[in-house]
Amino acid sequence: MVNFLYTLFASLSRLVGPWIFSAAGLIISTGFFLCARRRVAVSLYFYQNLFPGKGWLFYNLCALKQFNNFSKVHIERMLFQDLKKLTYSSDGWERIVEVLKNGKGAIILTSHMGNWEAAAHFFKDRGLDLMLYMGSREKEQLEKMQKKGLIQSGITISTVGQDMDSPFGLLDGINFLKKGGIVAMAGDRIWRSDQRVVTVSFLGHEVILPETPHYFALLSGAPILYFFAFRNGKISYHFTASEPVYVKASARAERSKAVQDSVNAYAGALEKQVCEHPFEWYHFDPFLGKKLS
Repeated sequence: MVNFLYTLFASLSRLVGPWIFSAAGLIISTGFFLCARRRVAVSLYFYQNLFPGKGWLFYNLCALKQFNNFSKVHIERMLFQDLKKLTYSSDGWERIVEVLKNGKGAIILTSHMGNWEAAAHFFKDRGLDLMLYMGSREKEQLEKMQKKGLIQSGITISTVGQDMDSPFGLLDGINFLKKGGIVAMAGDRIWRSDQRVVTVSFLGHEVILPETPHYFALLSGAPILYFFAFRNGKISYHFTASEPVYVKASARAERSKAVQDSVNAYAGALEKQVCEHPFEWYHFDPFLGKKLS
């Protein structure tokens, strides 16, 4: 059904323009906001902690704007696959270029903010070898279509299922880095119940984040760069890359602290971006844990 609707709207967009996608997305996201109250409750709690002291109407308008913005991201993912149109500006691209000169590759730490798919194409368009670690959900037809499009463009996808018993595939990723490639993964999402995690502070709450990206950096010697892709117009994005962060430990006993420090630094950078781009936060599952005193 999803495939049929996408094909239908893609055909209509060629005839009458891409506005048909935008109109449909606005209707669908508003309907989802009105009906999916469990997801909406997660968003309301998030905005209550991001903007304390506001009223019921304010928080609901924040959540509605978040849902509508998320629909635009999905629409532009589909439009990009079909129309191959994307414009962007960047800040920090030279940092990635400089890091890759050392031949150890780089770890691009993304998040569920903005549009990770636009970022993936941004890297591939520059002729860089990219391995993208992605979560997997059952019955997510749009996700499967997006992954197919990325694979067809030459991006290596490593899928991490929610109930996978096997590890992330550390060896494949580290080998990819040693060949000078780029490994990209989200630093803000837990996909498996057996996944190794680190507890950090975020917006005055405990949250758990995956430690795998940081162990990648520790074991491979490749640096981490925080990468964000935020929408700044129709099918237009601004990309930012941080200074490289190296995770080092002089002894095995110091590894846990080195990883903890690295995750803490990422959480701080993520919180800063959330405060600056509050309506491009697309975590619709519970994220904030116990409130810290």
